Amino acid sequence: MSADDATLNAYLPVADQGASSSPAADEETPRTQVERAYRSLRHDIIHGGRLPGERLKVEHLRQEYGVGAGTLREALALLLSDALVTMEGQRGYRVARISLQDLRDLTDTRVMLETHALRQSIRHGDDRWEAQLVAAFEQLRVIECDDNGLDPVLWEQANQRFHHALIANCGSAWTHHLLGVLYRHGERYRHVAIRLGAVSKLHRDVHVEHVNIYKAAVARQEARAALALESHIRLTCELLMEHAQRFDQRNDLPSRI
Repeated sequence: MSADDATLNAYLPVADQGASSSPAADEETPRTQVERAYRSLRHDIIHGGRLPGERLKVEHLRQEYGVGAGTLREALALLLSDALVTMEGQRGYRVARISLQDLRDLTDTRVMLETHALRQSIRHGDDRWEAQLVAAFEQLRVIECDDNGLDPVLWEQANQRFHHALIANCGSAWTHHLLGVLYRHGERYRHVAIRLGAVSKLHRDVHVEHVNIYKAAVARQEARAALALESHIRLTCELLMEHAQRFDQRNDLPSRI
């Protein structure tokens, strides 16, 4: 395991490690056994129940998740398309590793696609688009401003709806598909960043970031909105890189950044 992996893995949600908890209760009920197995495995990978690099043995997982081997292999194939699982020839499946290099690549690609999609969505946005964006932002605002603290699961769902609403009118099905893959793959890094923010002095005000994006979008200021969105997306990467540098210095390790 590299120093980057160790730094990020240290901040995976400890409470979830080693447990196969269920996806959020308010998600739509899975329609098939494959979808149920996919969601359960994906949830465990994202929330740290399955660690980066961990081997995924079908014979063990089928008993743990209560499905057949064929069903499980179909679920793993879906996770491959999400880049959350890798396959090593005849050696089987593994949970995809996380690293700062992967995060930087993921961030650069998402910025390129999502800022362009936001510009197009604003340019072609109509009253229906704006109404859906207002509704998505209000749901996110309520969660982010809750006096009882941030619920990571509810926040992730509301955050995804908000980002989807921003680009809903971009007019490109391929952009939506590719950004969906990038968003799902990046969810592990967001959970690491949330946990890191809770136990370190590194801080960001995500709600203010969302407000800035939202206000520019509804004002149809596409350049301003795109800049605010890029800053927002890159900040997770910057926060984790800053912590990795501190970690390397504290442990007298050469920086890999």
